[in-house]
Amino acid sequence: MGDSVVGRASFAGAVCPFLHRWIEEWIDLVFPFHQCADQHSDHVQAMHERKDLHILLAKQQEDLPPRKMNDSYIEVILPLGSQPELREKYLNVHNSVRFGRILEDLDSLGVLICYTHTKYEASQRSPLSIVTALVDKIDLCKKVIYPDGDIKFTGNVSWVGKTSMEVKMHMLQLHDGTYSPVLDATFVMVARDPENKRPAFVNPLIPEGQEEEEIFKKGELNKIRRVDFSTASLLKMAPTAEERTVVHNIFLNTLDTRTVSFRSRVLPLNSIWMEDAKLKGLEICHPQERNIFNRIFGGFLMRKAFELGWATACSYGGSRPYVVAVDDIMFQRPVEIGSLLLLSAQVCYTEKNYIQIRVHSEVYDSDTREHKTTNVFHFTFMSEREVPQIVPKTYGESMLYLDGKRHFGATMKESREVEKTTAAP
Repeated sequence: MGDSVVGRASFAGAVCPFLHRWIEEWIDLVFPFHQCADQHSDHVQAMHERKDLHILLAKQQEDLPPRKMNDSYIEVILPLGSQPELREKYLNVHNSVRFGRILEDLDSLGVLICYTHTKYEASQRSPLSIVTALVDKIDLCKKVIYPDGDIKFTGNVSWVGKTSMEVKMHMLQLHDGTYSPVLDATFVMVARDPENKRPAFVNPLIPEGQEEEEIFKKGELNKIRRVDFSTASLLKMAPTAEERTVVHNIFLNTLDTRTVSFRSRVLPLNSIWMEDAKLKGLEICHPQERNIFNRIFGGFLMRKAFELGWATACSYGGSRPYVVAVDDIMFQRPVEIGSLLLLSAQVCYTEKNYIQIRVHSEVYDSDTREHKTTNVFHFTFMSEREVPQIVPKTYGESMLYLDGKRHFGATMKESREVEKTTAAP
């Protein structure tokens, strides 16, 4: 990166401050910035120079040295307790930590862990472009993250394919002298060539011992589960017989018994039509939020989607919602600087005091007048009291309802499995 302070401030500044030093080292592995007052031309020149790094790419995975899980292990402290001046950026109106900021930090840390796993010993610069492909799961075991205690993030690569890596991260917070668990996160990252155009091979991972074998095996099972879930998507296949019964029962429960008509619908007590349970937002994607590849930082997208989802859950339930889980965030396409980012949050499933939110994000191209989906986010919230039942009216809304029910069911199933494991003697 050379001596370009401007370059450092521009790209490292896109992430949260506690990762700044680590991110600077990561950027040094990717971009050699020069003295330049024009940040845009600085970036263009760096991207042009990265083309020469194609010669460093492995022709096959077997050419790369295998790595251990411990080789990519990183531990970072977010000193909210010992450095109070950091709290302002992380504080919300309820005097707790903004979860959207935590999402940004996890995204940055996940990429950094993967660069550590794939670090080229023979070169000062990495030819790989590593990007977030999927947030597989984030499970929280605490309702509130307090702003006056230091936070510890740990993580490492837990599974490797040919060009993809699964990253396991954990967040703990200091309380009474002990770090206690707050959340566990699983991200999937992919390696691309220097220009971020084609897949690139990554170092194989060699698990050591029974515990690491189990972790690696779980990574394989996670991949199979994701493929199965995608194959059974309601955008590709019809609902199951059980799901069709659920939809038909909802339809029957909303028929107006005073008429003999399929079109006359009545909203049941303590219920809300799905079409009345949504919020929308717009973001103009400024250069301030770009990553080192001159695209919008994925953590920023997650933060904005989460905050809109939280606001939707708050207005729907009428009380403060707490995030329980995040799952299945697929990064389908990058968001370019200057894009108009349209966000739409929808309550798609409810059960007792739980609210399942789906946030759809798309970019609008003013030249072609086209809308293109970039991400779909799934958030599970828990309200302080029981919430109204969400009721779909159209067939499309019924599919959203079933999709939300599937995500909620998967979240609850995994939570029960974790509780059993934790409670086991």
